[in-house]
Amino acid sequence: MKIKILHLYPKEMNLYGDRGNILALEKRATWRGIKVEVVPYEPGAKIPSDINLIFGGGGQDSSQSLIEKDLQKIAPRLKELIENGVPALTICGLYQLFGNFFETKDGDRIEGTHILNLSTKAGEERLIGNIVIDSLEFGEIVGYENHSGLTSLGEGVVAFGNTIVGFGNNGEDKTEGARYKNCIGTYLHGPILPKNPAIADFLIERALSFSAGKEIELEKLDDGIEALAHESAVARAKTT
Repeated sequence: MKIKILHLYPKEMNLYGDRGNILALEKRATWRGIKVEVVPYEPGAKIPSDINLIFGGGGQDSSQSLIEKDLQKIAPRLKELIENGVPALTICGLYQLFGNFFETKDGDRIEGTHILNLSTKAGEERLIGNIVIDSLEFGEIVGYENHSGLTSLGEGVVAFGNTIVGFGNNGEDKTEGARYKNCIGTYLHGPILPKNPAIADFLIERALSFSAGKEIELEKLDDGIEALAHESAVARAKTT
């Protein structure tokens, strides 16, 4: 078995340890004997035909502007993959750009891919700190947020979770992130996957199932250390 990960714009979009999510996917797959190939995607490249998992991290407003034109070129292919069931994890900047648009403080509009029906506008203050959200599928999820974007969800997408601690999408409606089919968008840095291994396993399982054309169930790992790290991070977030 093998998963092939498309890592979108690793040079431009890699804030606050986001590449650690790739490392977590690689480790949790190889521990199970699953081969992993990571394909770094930079502007002007081609997307391989056999991609079965997509990842994209966060970046500053200037970085989002740099990739805007190229992202528009590949948006139809990315949308096709998502619609067909390919799993994806997008963090912060690329979470915003998987939506309809991001509007900067200066009023400039950076066009998104329109994969997720959501929009983001820059706020006056940054929303920073440890964050814990409650997810029906994954339980309590812990991470770190640092963004000025205020995101509003539209029809057809649901929140990734609801905030227990922290600001989430906009600091007002208690939502955090977005979920559409097997695509997850979130503001949680940290990185998110080492602290929340169930999400990593979901992505790996969905990638294998997509590739095989049938449901694949992963063998369980001993996540004792990961569970302790998760519980410690949640406890720290709830007391700060």
